[in-house]
Amino acid sequence: MARVLVVDDERDVRDLVVRRLRADGHEVVAAHDAGSALHAVDRHGRPDAAVLDVDLPGMDGIALLAALRADQPALPAIFLTVLWSGEDIDRMRAADGLYVPKPFTATTLRAALREVLPPLGTAG
Repeated sequence: MARVLVVDDERDVRDLVVRRLRADGHEVVAAHDAGSALHAVDRHGRPDAAVLDVDLPGMDGIALLAALRADQPALPAIFLTVLWSGEDIDRMRAADGLYVPKPFTATTLRAALREVLPPLGTAG
């Protein structure tokens, strides 16, 4: 399965996403903010996909994706968000990330991950 980077400053949300993805057989690297996410990628290697909260302290999830894509331009991403202003949606679309509103279901998360991940056997 895939290695997925999960970044959310809300521990309950982060833990829920991690449990769901691990139950589906994915390797998960979790972080609570952008700095720890970048450190985790350095330590654990490049992810096959990223699940990012938009409203992170300091560097937000959209800026974090840009930083991750500096080394991995094709990194697929899912944004988890309660932000729904036109500007926020435009920024997520411009970042070429799929966005999933909070709260979300396990089914919605799985479907989003299937949509952004390459077919089995083609992930790098």
